[in-house]
Amino acid sequence: MLFVENEPNKDPRINLAIEEYLIKNIAPKEEILLFYINQPSIIVGRNQNTIQEINVDYVKEHDIIVVRRLSGGGAVYHDFGNLCFSFIVPNSPGNFHNFRKFTQPVIKVLMKMGVPAELSGRNDILVDGKKISGNAQYVSGARMVSHGTLLWNTDLSVIGDALRVKQAKIESKGIKSVRSRVANITEYLPEDHPDIMTFRQMIIDGVHSEQPLEEYVLSETDWENIHQLSKERYQTWDWNFGKSPAFDIQREIRYGGGTIEAWLDVSRGGIIKQVKFYGDFFGQRDISELEETLADCYYESSAILERLNDVKVSDYFANLTTAGLLDLLY
Repeated sequence: MLFVENEPNKDPRINLAIEEYLIKNIAPKEEILLFYINQPSIIVGRNQNTIQEINVDYVKEHDIIVVRRLSGGGAVYHDFGNLCFSFIVPNSPGNFHNFRKFTQPVIKVLMKMGVPAELSGRNDILVDGKKISGNAQYVSGARMVSHGTLLWNTDLSVIGDALRVKQAKIESKGIKSVRSRVANITEYLPEDHPDIMTFRQMIIDGVHSEQPLEEYVLSETDWENIHQLSKERYQTWDWNFGKSPAFDIQREIRYGGGTIEAWLDVSRGGIIKQVKFYGDFFGQRDISELEETLADCYYESSAILERLNDVKVSDYFANLTTAGLLDLLY
């Protein structure tokens, strides 16, 4: 098995690109082990509606990166206290959907540390009924990835805020995350527990004890290709938001001028097909003009704001600002 050091990047858009690059380009007949730690970020499942999963305002205020991964499953929050691991192996009947095989080395290390961890259900590692690790898989040609998270010392208070959707009714064809009770591994360890990098090394040693590990050092060309992949996929709005399934969204605000309801029909690709406004508000101009202005606009805050640049919002909603309308829509 090859071990790849990510050297050590903390940007999830780079780390996911490393993973994809490895599965498609490096040692196709070898098994590969990769670890990485991400800065505060939300990693959304392949088939999810990103807007349905995140608290847009909180994410923006706290500079949390949002990025879509290639595997399915639900949205997860990462920070510097979360350790991610990836096994890249041949796509064979003994590997795909065999989460036990890829979580067993981790569970063995945890058990040696005195943490009573166990694989529960399809793909979670639990301790005392609380989730400390979630895992997912995806296939690419003749190979597959089985990757997971390990909540070592994550700021769990952020999870509820970052993944709490802004008040709205959203009907989507995407896969909705199922929230579980979670816990940090360090909660089950003495105060003088090792740090996260020592924990990582313990897992590496555990894997090495069962099969030899040889390090593969990414070349300058490898890194150039990884950064290009990150730029073309993981750093784009189209991939992270625009790939969301079609959805309908309804939002409402009450302000000094009355009540406004906004109903939006957003297509796959993240484009507003239609928006309709209802409520007891007062305005000087026909609201259908504003609705037409917003049609065929990307459902993204900067794109909506650009459409509103030449619009006097208070002509349609008495005493409402552009910022207030943007907060209603997005």
